[in-house]
Amino acid sequence: MGLLDFLGFGNKSNRIQEFKNKGAVIIDVRSPGEFAGGHIKGAKNIPLNEIDTKINYIKKLNKPVIVCCASGMRSSQATSIFKQNGVDAINGGGWQSLENKL
Repeated sequence: MGLLDFLGFGNKSNRIQEFKNKGAVIIDVRSPGEFAGGHIKGAKNIPLNEIDTKINYIKKLNKPVIVCCASGMRSSQATSIFKQNGVDAINGGGWQSLENKL
């Protein structure tokens, strides 16, 4: 892992693959309506405004988390919340872009 990777500026595709290889769960933080309009197969929909109430549920999964949304903004916020609560998480960005990396 290089300095850029450590700082979060490295190759995101490689980090996503590392998380996927560890059995990561994909959490889509868009609204239920957005999720219904299209999502990554197998992703769990937990809207951003519900993340705080689902932390214990996520911790019980005992898996790393890849977070996605529409553009990467909400997933960035959710990733920070997960990390602050001891969950191994990465921001996968927009769900369509993430789907292409999986």
